[in-house]
Amino acid sequence: MAARSRPRSWLPVLLAATLAAPLVGCAGTMAPSGLGATGANQGAALARAALADGAPAVAVRASTEALARHPHDPALLLVRAQALAALGQPEAAAAGFRAVLAQDPSSVAARLGLGRVLLHSDPARAAAEFRALLAAAPHDAAGWNDLGIARDLQGKHAAAQAAYRAALAAQPGLRAAQVNLALSLALGGNAAEGVRLLRPLAPPGAPERIRQDLAAAVAMDGDQPGATAILAGSLPADQAAQAVRAYAALAAPISPASPPAAGSSASAR
Repeated sequence: MAARSRPRSWLPVLLAATLAAPLVGCAGTMAPSGLGATGANQGAALARAALADGAPAVAVRASTEALARHPHDPALLLVRAQALAALGQPEAAAAGFRAVLAQDPSSVAARLGLGRVLLHSDPARAAAEFRALLAAAPHDAAGWNDLGIARDLQGKHAAAQAAYRAALAAQPGLRAAQVNLALSLALGGNAAEGVRLLRPLAPPGAPERIRQDLAAAVAMDGDQPGATAILAGSLPADQAAQAVRAYAALAAPISPASPPAAGSSASAR
């Protein structure tokens, strides 16, 4: 992992795994009946299978071919947008998600996808999309988790933590929300609590991403040697040191004590 000036380690570890999941509910009542619907459904199913198999380019090709015959099918529009997002084409993906929402403003999958592709470029707008999603689906754990990310990216760490806790209330044990909550605490100035929450999730042999998250929290807690040791097994020494310095730079600054007001005394209350 190359070090970055602003590491994004708190992004949800389940994001890619959940992008293609909630498809059927969006399109089920909107597809026309008859043979045309069967063809569109088959095309959407083929594209979903390709996306689930880690082949988003194949998913784009399959959905595009099916859309030539069924240009307004919401299931095809949705899976194509999700595949474009997986290919790293956020503008095209956003247009696709908006096309779905133009037909069905209540589509949770399209609202979630649109919010996610906006996260890096416009986290405030992404947060608005997640809030709209949650207004319709108040117990959607993924929506709460992603709202937390949008808030963290805006520096609103206390509000982000409230969102992660709501995600965990909706789905106890959701690993992405647990990790994001811990890192948000670290980013917000409570790194010790973040480390405490992360350590049980990152034992020896845990996935590399989780151990990187732990290293980030440990570095923000002021223990750069400890953070470097956590990364030692997965990164060359120079890259580990660079990453740890970048993580440590994310720690919330300690505000200096305010000087006493003029004319006040130590005994004044």
